[in-house]
Amino acid sequence: MRTVLRLTWKLTKWTGVAVLLGYVAVCTGMYVMQRTLVFPKLADHVTAADAGFPEAQEVAFQTSDGERLIAWYVAPKSDKPLFIYFHGNGDTLNWRVGRDRRLVADGSGLLAVSYRGYEGSTGSPSEDGMHLDATAAYAFAADHQIAPDRIVLWGHSLGTGVAVWLAAERKIKALVLEAPYTSIADVAAMNYPLLPVRWLLKDQFHSDWDIGKVTAPVLVFHGDRDDTVPISFGQRLYSLIKSPKCFVRFPLGGHGDLDDGKILASVRDFIARPWRRSADPVEADGCERGSLAT
Repeated sequence: MRTVLRLTWKLTKWTGVAVLLGYVAVCTGMYVMQRTLVFPKLADHVTAADAGFPEAQEVAFQTSDGERLIAWYVAPKSDKPLFIYFHGNGDTLNWRVGRDRRLVADGSGLLAVSYRGYEGSTGSPSEDGMHLDATAAYAFAADHQIAPDRIVLWGHSLGTGVAVWLAAERKIKALVLEAPYTSIADVAAMNYPLLPVRWLLKDQFHSDWDIGKVTAPVLVFHGDRDDTVPISFGQRLYSLIKSPKCFVRFPLGGHGDLDDGKILASVRDFIARPWRRSADPVEADGCERGSLAT
């Protein structure tokens, strides 16, 4: 009997050791490979002309740490806004050509940035590096005599974290967030509940820390069927916004398939209106919360 107990104890002990070692190996692998997972390289460099976007010219500019970024640029006409667009982690510039062409059709400008390490740009992506990329894009707009009150930042998915950070640091006309999150750490914790991702993650993109510093009006889009960044993350971030705001919900929308027509109409309407702060925001024009000056 004692022999059986000793064998059982040894088996239990070594099983526990094996499980622990396996867990440590998984955590180590996740830590080492995380930037490959967060910032996948999906495509080679494609020019705007080859992508079917003849209105845009490909431009290049340098970041403060010496990386060379490429971007697609359409100069705005007259007093039209310039949209600086920050794409998602799995996107490339040519994936949004249809929407981009409709966006600039009324004379609005566009600066769609390819992050460091993405198609055509040098370097390797990281949160700090992408903040420098965003700063360089803003400087490009300033160098082309685009005033802050004509600059609209637009981020999708991962890019919302970049856009929120820049909006907290610079003056802009408005901020547009498509499928935003509170932080990448929160999303990762949802996907990997058994791993200590908050300790392991290098690039956490804490929009929840920065959004309260944004003073420009904020327009948020999110789909009910988004299973990449569930709408609850967007709603939580929205609750932290202190500036004028609007939340547009897409009942049938997923992560990357929201209605472009409705989005563009909502954006144009939103940035054209004179927003004012209100102690008691009211629902208006598809917004869950917000106040429009009349």
